Amino acid sequence: MAQVTLKDVTKIYDGDVLAVEQVDFQIPDESFTVLVGPSGCGKSTILRMIAGLEEITEGDIYIDDQRINDIPPKDRDIAMVFQNYALYPHMTVYKNMAFGLKLRKYPKKEIEQRVNEAAEILSISHLLNRKPKHLSGGERQRVAVGRAIVRHPKVFLFDEPLSNLDAKLRVQMRMEISRLHDRLNATIVYVTHDQVEAMTMGDQIVVLNEGEIQQIADPGTLYHKPANRFVGGFIGTPPMNFIETHIVNDSGAATLKFENFEMALDPRLQSVLNGVSGDSVTLGIRPEDIHIGLNGGNSVATQVELVEPLGNHALLYLRTDENSFVAQSDLIDVPHHNAPLTVSFNMDKAHLFHPETGNSLCL
Repeated sequence: MAQVTLKDVTKIYDGDVLAVEQVDFQIPDESFTVLVGPSGCGKSTILRMIAGLEEITEGDIYIDDQRINDIPPKDRDIAMVFQNYALYPHMTVYKNMAFGLKLRKYPKKEIEQRVNEAAEILSISHLLNRKPKHLSGGERQRVAVGRAIVRHPKVFLFDEPLSNLDAKLRVQMRMEISRLHDRLNATIVYVTHDQVEAMTMGDQIVVLNEGEIQQIADPGTLYHKPANRFVGGFIGTPPMNFIETHIVNDSGAATLKFENFEMALDPRLQSVLNGVSGDSVTLGIRPEDIHIGLNGGNSVATQVELVEPLGNHALLYLRTDENSFVAQSDLIDVPHHNAPLTVSFNMDKAHLFHPETGNSLCL
């Protein structure tokens, strides 16, 4: 397999549309790296530049030590799996998987061996004589993956391959692609807008927004130590709650105040505020860190707007006079719609962000 390196890569369309701006990161050998972000953030553009399907406006891309900017796509030793499968409808599964090898004039015996090995890995050996119209969506996706596997490429590129599948099949295919990575020890670059896919599949996640990298980290770090407000709000379902607060220093120990509620801070956050210039910060707190009732202080009186039972837990949509936020609760004593409810914030798990830049103050 191989290591992929992007150095100050920029992509500009039509002279003035900035799609990707000075992206600089490394995809380690045999890693499963996920590019994730909202639509239009530049993730698919980066993937297509690695594949050679988009020209690079500025910067360089390397596979191992070889600069590939000017190398044609067919010579980059990369295999790409597309969102729409891109199978030839008039060919059988076997011929679809073998087609690329035939173009490269591989011996017939080697083609047969590679196709059969890939089909066995993906459990589609019994489908080799069928045509795509006789396959389910999941089976077609396996064939598309198999077509990439037979090439034994240095790098696999996946461009939102599961977005056309239903929810249950997406979960199954996530597991299969992850197992495939473990079995092949492959270098995989995977693009998705679904942060759940990113968190469950990637060992390195690159979070993008508006063509810029927001944070590169493993799933646990992204969730527990977001670099900025965007990452905190994008990673996690439901997303992190954000509340604009004022810093109060009346008693010698700083607290955070919003409306008529005052939040006491642990030593960690006290030390964070010591380096803050200004009198306000953005408080970030995840739904699971907001508890029903009085639980160590930091209580907030709210009104329940909506309750969403989700099997083993419920989401509570709450409001105060000026703020709305979401709490997560078990199913014991779930309140009714429009009922008053006192909750408490677990400030040991809270995050603080700069009110203007959005950068985390806790890193």
